[in-house]
Amino acid sequence: MYLALRELRAARGRFLLMGSVVMLVAALVGIVSGFTAGLGNDTVSALRALPATHLVFSADAKSDQFNRSLVGADVLDAWRAEPGVEAAPLGVAITRGTTNRGVEIDLAAFGVEPGSFVAPDPDSGQPVGTTPGGIVVSRKLADKGVHVGDMLTIDRLGTAVRVDGITGSASYGHVPAAYVPLDVWTRLRFGIPGADPNATLPRQFSAVAVRASGSAALPIDRLDAAKGTHTISRGASFAAAPGYSGERVTMNSIQVFLYLIAPLVVGAFFAVWTVQRGPELALLRAMGASRPRLLWITAVQAAIVVAAGAVAGGAVAAGVGLLLGSAVPFSLPPLTLVATLGGVAALGLAGTAITLRRVTAPDPLTMLGAHR
Repeated sequence: MYLALRELRAARGRFLLMGSVVMLVAALVGIVSGFTAGLGNDTVSALRALPATHLVFSADAKSDQFNRSLVGADVLDAWRAEPGVEAAPLGVAITRGTTNRGVEIDLAAFGVEPGSFVAPDPDSGQPVGTTPGGIVVSRKLADKGVHVGDMLTIDRLGTAVRVDGITGSASYGHVPAAYVPLDVWTRLRFGIPGADPNATLPRQFSAVAVRASGSAALPIDRLDAAKGTHTISRGASFAAAPGYSGERVTMNSIQVFLYLIAPLVVGAFFAVWTVQRGPELALLRAMGASRPRLLWITAVQAAIVVAAGAVAGGAVAAGVGLLLGSAVPFSLPPLTLVATLGGVAALGLAGTAITLRRVTAPDPLTMLGAHR
């Protein structure tokens, strides 16, 4: 340990440079992890908040199911007839509107039956449908200037609804969510501008949300075959959100490459450092230092440099998250940050393994002039 610390002090410039590189790699991994989680939450947090275990889509919708799928009332009735199973209609549509205060907003309208298990409990105000056509909006819309009691006019149809309540910060496809009564969503989805507002509209939904109570078994295969539907778990439905899969692949690919860079950079540095220290290592061997001791010295140096760099990188990543605030989707919980830094540190130390053979390779005769 003494020799390891002495070398760190004597060559502090080199080790500081290496620690800075590790810090930058750790900071990049932490920042990318924060953006990965933040973008994912901003895309599917409204779906994660659904208290459902499965979602039933039409079988002909192979992708982007929330936009392409339509299931009828017969599917809803069939699921509701099953014992121990709760089923509720769910409509999803992205639209825009303007409040009576002049605030223009985009919103992901989630059509729900008032009082059903998919209708959220508001943090403030009243539940969905308390007033005729009353809606509950995400807190993200409240942050944009939407308040309880505001009247919101949907641009395409001119439909006016009242904001009855505010719930958590849910969004879908990077658009803040708003929970609307199912009849309002039906008009948004199937209504035609200028048409008779009293015209009969199809009783269809984007999906049927299903939740089993207790130990009830879900008859997925039987009902899918009978009704021509495709039932998937709530987690699998995240891929149906616009852009979710592409964003995950892109961000995860960047993380993988950063994780691969860490051991290569650290290993290359210690490989060069070991070559330069060849005569000193040979002298230590000639003075009686054992191979395990030399390995220990190198391991301690690598651990100090990598750990210090990882901790500093974590501080940088956390600082970036604080600076960004809510300006961009960024989420880096402490456990995620610790796991990320642990991965970088472990891979960085693994990179030093390529130098271990060179640490014990120098011949003691080298310092005694055997090469002359």
